[in-house]
Order: sequence, then C-alpha cells, then structure tokens
Amino acid sequence: MLPFTIGISQILVAAMGVVVGIIFGAIPGMTATMAVAVFLPLTYAYDLETALYLLLGLYVGGISGGLIPAILINIPGTPSSITTTFDGYPMAKRGAGERALKVGIVASFVGGIISLIALALFTPLLSAAALKFSSVEKFLIILFALTVIAALSKGQMLRGIFAGFFGVLISLMGMFSVNNAYRMVPDFMRSKMQDGFQLLPVLIGLFAISQIFEEAEEGMRFKVEKMDNGTSSTEKFSFADFKGQGVNLIRSSLIGTFMGVLPGVGGSAASILAYAQAKNFSKHPELLGTGAAEGLVASEASNNGLTGGALIPLLSLGIPGDSTTAVLISAFMLQGIQVGPLFITQNPNTWNTILVALLLCNIIMFVCMFYPIKWISKIIYIPRQRLYPVIIMICIVGAYATKNGRIFDVWALLIFGIVGYIFGKIKIPASCFLIGFILGKDLENYFIQSISASGGSLMVFFSRPIGWFIWLLIVASVAYALWDNAKDKKKKAAEAAQ
Repeated sequence: MLPFTIGISQILVAAMGVVVGIIFGAIPGMTATMAVAVFLPLTYAYDLETALYLLLGLYVGGISGGLIPAILINIPGTPSSITTTFDGYPMAKRGAGERALKVGIVASFVGGIISLIALALFTPLLSAAALKFSSVEKFLIILFALTVIAALSKGQMLRGIFAGFFGVLISLMGMFSVNNAYRMVPDFMRSKMQDGFQLLPVLIGLFAISQIFEEAEEGMRFKVEKMDNGTSSTEKFSFADFKGQGVNLIRSSLIGTFMGVLPGVGGSAASILAYAQAKNFSKHPELLGTGAAEGLVASEASNNGLTGGALIPLLSLGIPGDSTTAVLISAFMLQGIQVGPLFITQNPNTWNTILVALLLCNIIMFVCMFYPIKWISKIIYIPRQRLYPVIIMICIVGAYATKNGRIFDVWALLIFGIVGYIFGKIKIPASCFLIGFILGKDLENYFIQSISASGGSLMVFFSRPIGWFIWLLIVASVAYALWDNAKDKKKKAAEAAQ
C-alpha cells in the first residue's frame, strides 16, 4: 500500500516544480535538464522526500512544457516535441491553437500515467534480478551504461566516447588517495581537491552556465513572432477529439515508456516512432502532417511516456539513460542515496514517495496547463535577458554552498561552464561527459574489487552466466550505436548532396 500522506508543503513544492518546469520547457533554448540542474541546490533546504516532489515536478513540467512553443511558433521546446510541430503548428496557423494545446495536454497526462504504472510494475522485478549481482556484474553493468554514451552521440560517436572517458578521468582526479600518485592533479590544486570535483558545480556548469554563455554570444536577440493562439468558431476543443484514439493513446504511451527504458535512445526517437506507427495504422494517413489531432496524440503521449520509463533503469540498475536522468541520479547522490538493485529494499519510503510524487505532478501538470492555457502560452514571450541574471545568481549560491562555502566550487562552476560551452562549439555531447563523470568512481571500485577477488585474473569477467548476458547487452548496444551512427552519417550526406 502506498502511504498517501501528502502534506500541504509537498503539494506546494510539487506545484512550484511543475510551473517552473513548464516555463523552462516552454522558452526556446531552456530545457527540463537545465531546470533540474539549476534548482538542484534548493534541495539542500528540504529532506529527500520533499526534494523529490520538487525535482519530479521540474521533470514532468519541463517535458510537458515543450509542446507550447512547438504548437505556437513551430520550435520544439524539448527534443521529444519535434513531431508535435508536424500537426500542432498547422492547427495553430488556422486559428485552432488552443484546441491543439489542449489535445496535447490530455495526451501528455495519459502518457505520464501509463508510464507511472509501468514504473511501479517493472522496477521491483528488475531490481530483484539485479540483487544477485556480484562486483563483477556491477562492473559490467556500469560498462554497459557507458556504452549508452555511444548511443547518445548521434553521428558523433568518437566525440561522445572521448567525452565519456574524459568524464571518467575527471571524476577520478583527487579521489582514492592510494592511487593519487597516478592522478593528473596539479600540485597547487591538491589541497583543494582532496575529495575531487564536486558533482553539483560540474553539472550546473555543464547544463546551465554553458547555455547562458551561448545565449550571451548570440546577444539574446531571439524574437518570437506572436501567433494567434485563439480558437476558431469551428475548431473548439472537445473530448470527442479522442474518439477512436484509445488504441493510439495506449500504443504511443507504451512506445514512449519502452523507449525510455532503453538507455540512450532518447525522446526524439520515441516520438518519431510513435508518430510513424500512428501514421501506419491511421485510416486517413494523408491527414497527418496537415493539422490532425491524431498526430498530436501520438507525439505527446509518447513524449510523456518517457518520464516513467526512463526512471526504470535509473532506479533499478543505477543507469542514467539521458542528461535529465543523469541530473536526477545526481540529486540522489547529493542526498546520500545510492540508486541501484538495493534501492527499493533499502529505501521503501523513498520509492513510495517517487510513485506518489509522479502521480501528483502529472495531475498538477494537467490542472496547471489545461484550464489556464491561454495565459500559460504567453510564457514564450518572456525576455530571456530578464531570466538569466536570476539563474546565474541561483547557480553561484548553489555552487558556493556545496561544501559549506568554498570559493573553489564557484571556480569549478565557471570552469565547467566554459567546458560545456566549448563542447557545444566542437559538437561534443555534454551528457556523455556527465554520465562518465557520475559512473567513473564506481567503475574503478568494482574493477579493483573483482580483480582482487580473482587474484588478478581478467577471466573473472567471463565466468558467470549473468555476466555473459550483460556482455551480450554490451555488444548489442555497441552494434546499435554503430548502425545508428552510420545511418545518421548517410542521412547528413544525402542532405548535403541535395
């Protein structure tokens, strides 16, 4: 039984998270990942359960808010909102913007609830299987998680792999004093880096400060042409829009959930697959892409289906599948909670809190977006030069408070902001670096434990059936990444030839 004892403070924190997440998702250039990263320092003021309401609210709101600019100005607020533009923007252009927004919001709510059910059913099963893992299997699982880096790279595999292993290297600087002679830590920094780089300044620098640097370079001259988001007299929203869409809703939600479970696949792939399936099974496929509610349903149901699906490998195996879940795993680490096979058995209250918080955040998202959507949609017109000074202040205060007031962490924030900015210029995915940074310490720990137990023999990694199964997953993940990388290069070459 779930303990449905939710206090007013949790409801208010969840509502704040959802609303702020919607704002970040709706403003082009700002993402759910950035929202979670920026507000992570606030979790120091709360206990873990209350902090989860805030973070999951930011996550759900950030993913959902992406439909607003996708429909009104043809700019996806999140990568998974790409297919929302296919039918949402044509509807807005003919004066049915409010109808399109409400169809997308309802589909998002259904997708979020179905993914929550999948999370509740499958995470305990996967965790129970993973409890049988020794240090060997744990090392291989982390190695498998690192192969996700290749899948996340999307046509830039060598850059992604470099970023991932560079993240591993940086995570080990200053750590494990017995090996410090082999670390690349300059002498003048050794006293400051006895515990290595702290996670919070690193991730805020990568995902918030670097984005602000990019906006500053452009001069924040991005302008939004106002679109009539009213409702034409012939195209008012009605729940009749969902008549005959039940199969499409459930199918698209399950596709999003399943794609969320697969680390590294991402939201854009999920929404494209769901949209393609909707078109294949549609009675009138020629209408999709011209402003059909059917396409909106497929895109947004799969979009929010990712939220619960992506948490399944995160909570059961400790594998972050994308940049947003990588930031969420950071939140658990900052609160002293280890996600993985033992998470549910060791933290039953936290597990129940996650389920209740996700349910509450989806309900709040629906209420906050569905009824006042005419006013919510005006978020896209907020000047970013008004928002970013506040964000910078929050980032600096959060970094300074990481270790009870160390100016070194503020410098680390700036350093990794510059690193993230440079990564963006040379097309290196920052999410790959962050995954390597998070997993690096455990990778070395479990490797040393396995080798020590086997007397120095590497054959220990091939000695158990579970290990062989994980090796198969690793090979399959790398093979998929190579195929996807080759396909992406062919597509770019074909576009360049046209």
